[in-house]
Order: sequence, then structure tokens, then C-alpha cells
Amino acid sequence: MRSVAKYGIGMVAGSLVAGVLTAAPAGATTTDAEALGTALAARRAAAGGIDFGVCPKSEALPGHVRCGTVEVPLDYAAPNSRKIRLTVSRVKASGAPAARQGALVYNPGGPGASSMWFPLAAALPEWERIAKAYDIVGYAPRGVARSAPLSCQDPKGFLKAPTLAPTHPSPAHKAERIAEAKAYAAGCARRGGTALRHYTSLNNARDLDVLRAALGEERLTFMGASYGTYFGALYATLFPSHVRRMVFDSAVNPERSRIWYRSNLEQSLAFESRWADFRDWVARHDATYGLGTTAAAVAERYEEARARLAVEPAGGVVGPGQLQSAFLGAGYYDDYWVPRATALSEYLRGNAKPLIEQAAPDRGAAAEAENSTAVYTAIECNDAPWPTDFAVWDRDNTELARRAPFETWDNVWMNLPCAYWEGPRQQPLEVRTERGELPPVLILAAERDAATPYEGAKELARRLRGAVLITERNAGTHGIGGGGNECVNAHLENYLLRGQTPVRRAYCAPHPEPDPVSLERRADEAGQPRHAPAERAGVRGLPHTV
Repeated sequence: MRSVAKYGIGMVAGSLVAGVLTAAPAGATTTDAEALGTALAARRAAAGGIDFGVCPKSEALPGHVRCGTVEVPLDYAAPNSRKIRLTVSRVKASGAPAARQGALVYNPGGPGASSMWFPLAAALPEWERIAKAYDIVGYAPRGVARSAPLSCQDPKGFLKAPTLAPTHPSPAHKAERIAEAKAYAAGCARRGGTALRHYTSLNNARDLDVLRAALGEERLTFMGASYGTYFGALYATLFPSHVRRMVFDSAVNPERSRIWYRSNLEQSLAFESRWADFRDWVARHDATYGLGTTAAAVAERYEEARARLAVEPAGGVVGPGQLQSAFLGAGYYDDYWVPRATALSEYLRGNAKPLIEQAAPDRGAAAEAENSTAVYTAIECNDAPWPTDFAVWDRDNTELARRAPFETWDNVWMNLPCAYWEGPRQQPLEVRTERGELPPVLILAAERDAATPYEGAKELARRLRGAVLITERNAGTHGIGGGGNECVNAHLENYLLRGQTPVRRAYCAPHPEPDPVSLERRADEAGQPRHAPAERAGVRGLPHTV
């Protein structure tokens, strides 16, 4: 699944059986040849380092951020064959040289997201002390942006609008979307060629070890959010002795049978609960928005907007599909609750401008969106077996949509190219480390996170023995490290700066819900537009449409 920020996950029905999945290639998913190839590539990277210099203008980064590249094998089983280059960004630790602890590498999720912007976090108050101790390092994973970019179709035709988004699609609509999924999968195969099969989560983990070596680090300090937690967990399994400290923020459930078909079903179900949280909040602020005093009443007003947009798209480009995508953001981040509720309220009162501003596709970002979607699709389709018969998808999601209509079918269409994927499928690696094999790692999770349901964090903690789980209770924002919860940030700092963790578990009270009244008051005092998004200063994983 994807839209706003997601990586694609989920299942609710227990109807999935092994017989409906495509067969994985015989043998293990990581071979001796690939292990040797990774070690060779890491030795070469350590010897060559990274030549950091002025960042290309296309990165749009300020002058104090420096950029470079690191070379990795396209195929780790053939490390002397084709190479690709990953782009890297960095600001050096700002504190005393004696206090420097090394490099902190960050991945925000996806698949398909870049962290080239991450060095900018060094200037934020939440990251100031961490930035004194660490070089702050971002990078674009393989396939993303300038790192051997993938593409599956002409970007000019990627952002179609307006579109429909029926919660219970007709047979005709399904047939249309099946045809689109087949065409997209064929486009990936045609444009990606023989290289396409090498865009996988396992290779992202191997690339991370080469990057570690190129940065001159004997052991890795890494923070991954959303999908970044999954290949971070693969890294911990493959290279436990190379780990110094690892933070898993909003963790993907790494259980093999959930990668990725079942995970997407589970995600769709979780978004229904988070959608209800948003509507409850809107109802409590009926005096501000006038959308109803109950969650059910708010849902009726939303459906009213959907129906109107299906007949007459706002601004000619915002239809039901764009509305759904915009409001999916409210399921990820409660920063969006105020602007989305305002847009819906204003639209129903006759003012479509806020909705158009928030939901209309950004044509200028079409190439970036197409690229990230191509990477998302390639990695998820390559990583694991998927059902190849649409009847399986139809059965599971028709049942699920009766309970979770908000996101279910949109999630299907995002992932359906995997049913028609032409390349080989891997069998997911068993994520697991034994006690003492891995240094203590830190897992951050919000109990009501929809993009990565909370059970995934608990499962990861069980599999990485000695892991410590920090839970933000009764909250659902996706990606909580360095955000608006001081308790969570204190645990993050104690771990990264001092290696300190609670014994096994710790709990934080939720960060405050958005308060539109106080936002209006602050905006009036500052002379700014009312209902401005309360964007949180911090780093959060934008799963990519993960």
C-alpha cells in the first residue's frame, strides 16, 4: 500500500494458504556467494571511502551539507560485475572531536524513500545534542533518485487525476485496475531489464553494510523508520557483529509469512481504526468544523463530499481518489488532522480552495513520485511470493472491505502489479538473533499506528533477543522518534548518546492531540492563516506509500 507514505502491508483473513502463493526459488535467500560478495564490496569501500564535496543542485541542499557516492555491486553474488552508485549526504558532528561517536545513518522507509535531506535535522532542537555527537548521514537507496534510478512508466502519465476510489468496486472497475496492474508490471520488466531482480530488501541490507564501511565505521549506528525497520532487521540478522546501535521506529512485522501480502491486509484493517480516531476527534470539535457531533455523522459528511467530487471534481483534478489519498495522511500523522478537517468543512460550505491545495496532484513532483513507486513495487514484488490469481485478492479483500472499507481497495490497487510480476520471487529471510549475539537495540512504537500495526513492534522485539520496546500509549502517529513526545525523545537520546535503555519495556503517555482552538489563537496572534498544519519538527518515517 502506498499513498502519502506507506510501504505496503497487511492481512485480516486467515484464509491465505501456501498453495495460492507463487513458488519461491529453491534454496536459501542469502547465499555464500552473496555473503562473500558483500564482504569484498565492504573491504573495497573501506579502502576507498567517500569523497564528500559540494552537493549537486538537484539535491536542493544548503551549502553546509556535503554529498558523495559509494559504489556497490548490482548483484552481490557477482561483485566484480556491474556496479551502481548510491548518493550520500552528511554534516559532520558539531561537538568537540573527542565527543564524536561516529556516523548516524537514517532511512525513512518506503520502499522508495530517500534520506538525503536527513542532515538538515541537525539544526532542529530535538536533534541538536545527537548532532553534536554524530555525523548525520542520509542516503538514497538503490533505485531511488540518482542511485541507479528505477522507472516503470513515463512520468508524464503517472499522476492521473481526477480518479475514482470506490470502497466496493464493480466488476468493471476491477477489470480496469487489473489491466493497469498488468501493464505496470510489464513496464517494470521492460524498463528494468535484467537488473530489476536485484532491487530487494536483502540487497538494501547489504548496501547498508557497504555504506558503513565506506564511512569508516567498524560498527553501524542506524535508525530506520517504517520499511527502514524491515531491512534494518535483515541487517541485524545478517551482520549482528557489525551493529553498534540500532533504532527501529514504527516497526514492520518481520514474520516471514507476512511479507508482503498479509501485511498489506493487516495494514488496511488498522487504518480503519485510525480513520475512526480521526472522525472521533473531528466530532469532538464540531464547534470548529460543523461536521457532526459523532464519528458516524462525520463519516456521512465525508461520503457526501466523495459523492459530489465524483460528479464534479474540485478544480477539475480532485476526485474521490485524490480525496481518499489526502485523508489517508490523517491516518499516518495527526499533524494533518487540522488541515484535513478544515478542508472538508470548507469544501462542504462551498469553498473548495483548501481541499484543492491539499489534495491536487503535484505535477512538478511526477518524476519523483513515479520513481519511488517503481522502487516500492520492485522491492515488494521481488521480496516474497504473492498470490497470482486475482480471485484470491478478490476473496480476501472483499471480505476485509466489509469491515475496513476506508483503505482496503486502494491498497489492493497499489500492490496488484505483484500478482503479474515477471521476475523471480525470493523467500523472505527468517529475522532472528540469539541473546548476546546482537547489542541491545531500541524499538519505538505507537499503540495505534496504522501503517505499521503495533503487533509488529512486539514481534520484532521477540525476534531480536535483548531488544527494548518503547511504547507511546494510545497514540497513532507513524514515526515517533525525534517528534513531539519528550518521553520518547529522552529514551532515544539516552540510547544514542549513552547506550542506556530500560530493562525490557517502557511506556510513554501520548503526545497531546491537535487542538484547533489553540492553533487558531496562535495563528491570530502571529497574524498567520488560521488552521495552518501543525507540522511537527522532527524526523518521521514517510513510509512511502509503507
